[in-house]
Amino acid sequence: MPQLRKDPIIDRWVIIASERSKRPADYNHSHLPPDGNGTIPEHKDDCPFCYGNEDQTPPEVLAYRDGTPPDTPGWRLRVVPNKYPALQVDGELNRAGMGLYDVMNGVGAHEVIIETPKHNVTLGNLNPKEVESLLWSIKDRMTELRKDSKLMYIMVFKNCGSEAGATLEHPHSQLIATPIIPKRVSEEIIGCETHYKLRERCIYCDIINQELFDQRRIVIETDMFLVIAPFASRFPFEVWMLPKRHIASFRLTSPEEIKDFSWLLREVVRKMDGVLNYPPYNFMLHTSPCQDEELPHYHWHIEFTPKVTKVAGFEWGTGFYINPTPPEEVAEILKNYQ
Repeated sequence: MPQLRKDPIIDRWVIIASERSKRPADYNHSHLPPDGNGTIPEHKDDCPFCYGNEDQTPPEVLAYRDGTPPDTPGWRLRVVPNKYPALQVDGELNRAGMGLYDVMNGVGAHEVIIETPKHNVTLGNLNPKEVESLLWSIKDRMTELRKDSKLMYIMVFKNCGSEAGATLEHPHSQLIATPIIPKRVSEEIIGCETHYKLRERCIYCDIINQELFDQRRIVIETDMFLVIAPFASRFPFEVWMLPKRHIASFRLTSPEEIKDFSWLLREVVRKMDGVLNYPPYNFMLHTSPCQDEELPHYHWHIEFTPKVTKVAGFEWGTGFYINPTPPEEVAEILKNYQ
């Protein structure tokens, strides 16, 4: 019997279509892994993110390098402005009304985090130190960008594979800082605040405690973090990564937590690559707004969603999602993958 489940944070319903249950082999993937097996080279002359092609990107705003000058070889990670930005750094917001409609200038920031000089690797086969550098770069850029009072929110995300929206295959993530708080994040914050007013507890902390009690949807547990297949999963093999300690802003994550999380993030990608044969995927960092870093009711987390099914008319028309693989099965499969 299919089951309707409600997300307790934003009251979104999903359909867990257990009678249409699919196993990993039932999903078809066209994303080829950059796995160093010779099919994809370590370097491409026409890739702007590859080692030695630094002049093909805008000047870097951050780099971890071995004493070499900016915008030259010798780097381990670079952050550069997006060449075709969704939002631009310079200018004033100039909010205005056009009758019924509100408009403002597209002021913000759009940056690319080039995770490694190598073209043919994934997060799953980077070493933990390289993943740790990625996390530190996110934290460093958040610290810098929040100094601009016009910026209200910083979204970090990764598109891996063309089906997930990636236009370049070289390993990279993106950061977009916006002058408004995105609708999805606002819905989460409102849902969290409603729960907090009723129970004086963070709902994500309650979810962590519930999942530790149930044990059926846990994928990975460390001393500091928990990975779960969420109860009302929208997509097959969707997982959430949450710090056990209550932290509203990713920027306030401690060095010890960064180190622990670097192993965890790499392990999640490694398991997904192994179980689903290198699926295209997105991950999104949900964190508190720039000027509200210590909210008692919000909790930063990463949502990881492999692109193994299509969102179609029913989903677009209703806001419901149909998920053919129950999260309990997902947790069991991923947990047991070695």
